Order: sequence, then structure tokens, then C-alpha cells
Amino acid sequence: MHNTKDKYILAIETSCDETSASLVKNGREVLSLVTNTQIEVHAQYGGVVPEVASRMHIENITKIVDDALGDFDKNQLDAIAVTSGPGLVGALLVGVSFAKAMAYTLNIPIVGVHHIDGHVSANYITHKSLEPPFLSLVVSGGHTILMMAHDYGKYELIGQTRDDAAGEAFDKGARLLGLPYPGGKMIDDLAQSGNPRFVQFTRSKIKDAPLDFSFSGVKTQLRHYVEKAGETFVKDNINDIAASYQAAIVDMLTLNLHKTIKQYNMQKVALAGGVAANSALKIAVSKIAQEENVELYIPELELCTDNAAMIGAAAYYMLKQNKKSDMHLNAMPQMELYDR
Repeated sequence: MHNTKDKYILAIETSCDETSASLVKNGREVLSLVTNTQIEVHAQYGGVVPEVASRMHIENITKIVDDALGDFDKNQLDAIAVTSGPGLVGALLVGVSFAKAMAYTLNIPIVGVHHIDGHVSANYITHKSLEPPFLSLVVSGGHTILMMAHDYGKYELIGQTRDDAAGEAFDKGARLLGLPYPGGKMIDDLAQSGNPRFVQFTRSKIKDAPLDFSFSGVKTQLRHYVEKAGETFVKDNINDIAASYQAAIVDMLTLNLHKTIKQYNMQKVALAGGVAANSALKIAVSKIAQEENVELYIPELELCTDNAAMIGAAAYYMLKQNKKSDMHLNAMPQMELYDR
């Protein structure tokens, strides 16, 4: 019999093209994590096709949840957590509908979790001692946000992208360079042996909001550069071009992070989101952390990308604050995170 103080949460994540389920104990201990990625399918189209993603979630979700539960007794669950937004509406709906049906059947609470809250909470799993307040830089395919975590689930926006997210800029840049989807990882790999000063890409700054980001300019610059240079030149110098492009994106991210650490006199910084796996970003942020004598937290690799364990971690703290959802919970493709 488990300790009555222990809380067991089954978490589900289907916001994009990963079908993921996880059994999480007390918000920080992952008992199981099963994720099915659809990358190979979407690679044929050069990006995520929402309709295909939704259909694949429907095909996979029952098995993924069953695998995550294993021989754990469903009746010992304290809650079902699910990403309710933001994300692709069809994909989100699959997870939300499944979670609602399961919570209803077991007569336990359901907790709708904000996807970004999940990404930040991934750090609680990797770093058992991390507690708010801290500064978080969330960098993924859909989001680039600098925010203060004042408490569990309580965030203050410091800066955000005005256009493309950093992950999107990596993927679109990779496509311009003729690299297969998902391109962010490809650019990172090629850049390892490239010269980051080969091409001087501009680092965009926003006058009226110095802590905001903009990545559409560097992407447009890359497009013009590729068109002008020609296919053969680009192929011959792909490592150097990739390294230069990556350096521009990483510089823009770290410049604003550095400014914020100084401005708010932060002691702790947490990276989050899929791009937190980028090696150049990790190196650059580690350097700043050393310089400023700041504690740096980065989730382990499998918790950087979309996964259900991070959703379970966020849900645990929501439950502690009595933030539950009900059967009216719906998929929210756009969803506010601040002052919830």
C-alpha cells in the first residue's frame, strides 16, 4: 500500500506531434514515461501536418497510456493531468478528451496544464532541489519567452518573441539550407565543425522593448544569402553557414538573458523547451552563469522536448494549490500563462 501522503498523477501530452504519457510521483519522481514521436511521418512533408498529427494521436494514445501505467493500479491514481494548451487544436483535443473520459471513469480530479508551465517544470524532475523564485528562458519550436517564476505556476513575463520562435527560426533556416525536417538538430550537428564568423548575420534588437526577441530578420537574411550565393556554394560551405546562423540566434537569446540576470539580480536560471538541447546555447548560457555566479538548471535531454512527465510535475503543484479543472475543460490552441 502506498503512503497516503504520496500523490500519483497520470499525465498526458498531445500538443503537437508527440503522444506521451507518464506516471509521476509527488511531482518530481518519474515512474514511467512513454513517448511516441511522429517525426518520420511529418519529415515527408517538411513539417508537422496538423490533421495527420491528430489522427496518429488517436491511433496511439490508448496503447501509450496503457504502457505508461504498466501494472500500476489505476485506482491508486490521485489525478489525471493533460496539456490543455497552447498547441494544435486537433492534437490537444485527443489528449483532453481521453483524459476527461479517464478521470470521469475513475472519479478523480482532472488538471489542465499549460504547455509552457510543463516545460519549466521539467527542471523540477532533473533538479530535485530547485524551487522558485528563478528566471526561466523557454525556447522551443513555438515559443521564446523570458519569464520570472515567482512560485510554482506563477509567472511574470519579462520578454518574448515578436515574430518567429527560435526553434521555428532553426527549422525554417534548415529548410532554406536544404536540410531535412526537423532541422534544428541538423544545424546544431553541422555547426560543430563550422566557423560561426563565416557570415555576419545581424542580431536584431527591439528599441521599445529591449528584452523582447525577433528572429524573422535573421531568417530573411539567410534566405537572401542562400539565393545570392547559389546552391553549390551553400553545399560546399554548409557547416560554416549553419554555424553562423546558429551563432546569431544563440547570441540574441543569450544577450537578453544576460541583461535580465543583471537587471533583476537573479541567482538562479532555468532553461526549458526543445531548443534547450542545443549545444551552442548550453555552452553560451553556462558561460554567462559562470561569469555572473548564477546557478544554472537545464533539464535532461528527454525532458527538453515535449513529454508527459513535465506535465505531471506541473500538475502536482497545481493540485497543491487546489487548481483543478472540471469536465468543461477544453483544448485551447492559444492560452495565457501569466497571472493565472
